[in-house]
Amino acid sequence: MVAGDGWMRRFRWLWAAYTVSTFGTWLGFGAFPLIAILVLHAGPVQVSLLAAVGPAAGALVAAPLGPWVERCRKRSVMVAMDLVRFAALAGVPAAYALGRLTLTHLVVVSVVTAAADIAFSAAGGAYLKALVPPAGLLVANSRFEATAWTATMIGPPLGNAAIGRFGPVTTVLVDAISYLLSAVGLAALGGREPRPAATGGRRRGAGDLLDGWRHLLTHPQLRPLLFNTVLVNGLIMATAPLVAVLMLDRLGFAPWQYGLAFAAPCVGGLIGSRLAGPLVARFGRHRVLLAAGTLRACWSVPLAFVGSGAAGLGLVIAVQFGLVTCMGVANPVIATYRLDRTAADRVARTLSAWSVTNNLTVAGLTALWGLLAALTGPRAAIVVAGVALLATPLLLPREDPARTETRLPQA
Repeated sequence: MVAGDGWMRRFRWLWAAYTVSTFGTWLGFGAFPLIAILVLHAGPVQVSLLAAVGPAAGALVAAPLGPWVERCRKRSVMVAMDLVRFAALAGVPAAYALGRLTLTHLVVVSVVTAAADIAFSAAGGAYLKALVPPAGLLVANSRFEATAWTATMIGPPLGNAAIGRFGPVTTVLVDAISYLLSAVGLAALGGREPRPAATGGRRRGAGDLLDGWRHLLTHPQLRPLLFNTVLVNGLIMATAPLVAVLMLDRLGFAPWQYGLAFAAPCVGGLIGSRLAGPLVARFGRHRVLLAAGTLRACWSVPLAFVGSGAAGLGLVIAVQFGLVTCMGVANPVIATYRLDRTAADRVARTLSAWSVTNNLTVAGLTALWGLLAALTGPRAAIVVAGVALLATPLLLPREDPARTETRLPQA
């Protein structure tokens, strides 16, 4: 599909579908651990395994899907993955109503949805590159970023309230319905997407599967950007459970205070996503990438020194606000940078490889930092992660001097 005059109308449908499913996802955020604890009476080890095994196994299941996504019509893949997620999630309240829900069922659903998430994102990135002209990609990615931070800020509090009022599987049902509505919105996009032309002869198998990683690891800009991004994400996510233990157990913060400490700073994500376009228009994309990519690595160490009371809560909110604002700027710039440097016929494989690498890195570092915290305590482990983050800007890519920087319109 070639971007044409009607791309903006189709993009609005794409954005609407993304908005519905993203809000559904964040309304249901944390629902599986709550169901495991409240309904299935699972212990800490079982809940931890549910949180880690599902996404990690889902990433492994999704790895072979990249070449398949590349050979299919991307919108059809997106609709199919929405319907897969709808069916998988809808089975949870159905099993609960029948008294047949088990922990194994939750793990299987977690694996299926994680794999479908990766396939959907890979197809979505390829579809976006084909739909939106190059000069509009940063604007589009900034709008997705703003939507994600808005959902992150609003969804979990509303979801927790709904669980308290209507029961533990309520938000899972809402999340399932959101994917069904997303599929309807994608079907309403209109326009005809031709089947991708075959590339590389009739190559199949391992060579095709590894092509996404081959592209990432041999590209002079994408290779360091991949290493930088997965390490930043992994180290930040690895400390999230440690901060929760520190605040809720050691310092005695109430759950609502903990939720406030991480929901309120999401306003920074909205601000950052709105600033990304104007900053790139003024300073150039690579300078903004370097600055935002460096600044987002500078916030984690202070979390190790949080104390009790209002001052401690204020410190967490301030640190998270700074981090989220920098990420709000960096994320759409990185997404655009990645699409710009990937040929249209390998976008899906590349994005699939990127997502699989990211998910496995997050899972591995989260488990590793859990062990480190058990040996040294949560504060020391948070400091180690924060110091490691300070080194990640060294992995940011150098600009290709032969490439002309494109100044993009403001969002």
